[in-house]
Amino acid sequence: MKTVKPIVETEQEIIEEFGLFDSWDEKYEYIIDLGKKLPTLDEEYKQDENRVRGCQSTVWLVAFYHDGQVTFKADSDAVIVKGLISMLIRVLSGHSPDEIINAPLGFIDSIGMTSHLAQTRSNGLLAMVRQMKHYALAFKLKHQSAAT
Repeated sequence: MKTVKPIVETEQEIIEEFGLFDSWDEKYEYIIDLGKKLPTLDEEYKQDENRVRGCQSTVWLVAFYHDGQVTFKADSDAVIVKGLISMLIRVLSGHSPDEIINAPLGFIDSIGMTSHLAQTRSNGLLAMVRQMKHYALAFKLKHQSAAT
């Protein structure tokens, strides 16, 4: 089983990466670059049931559970949104449902995302976080009931 960094450690890395940029134009370019590097989601997952509700852009998000860990994959029709979801995947993927559910995700505020994103993008970011935590909760409940 692959060892992943603690969520807070990955969040700190992202905070430090964003600290390297002087302007929000540079930070947006970095987010766009992250989006371009996000692997494309297989077409079979680009179904309505995998769409994140509450996003202005189209965002597909799927989750898989294996060996006690949740792995996320996503795609979007907007490159900046792909960058945002790629950061969330980097932080949360590979962790247990409890770790994901309990992650405060303070890096979002620390890097200034909530104050620099347009209201619709900020709402979409929160919708993506909420969906990822819902997946984690569903896996937790499913595997708790299977264990009893």
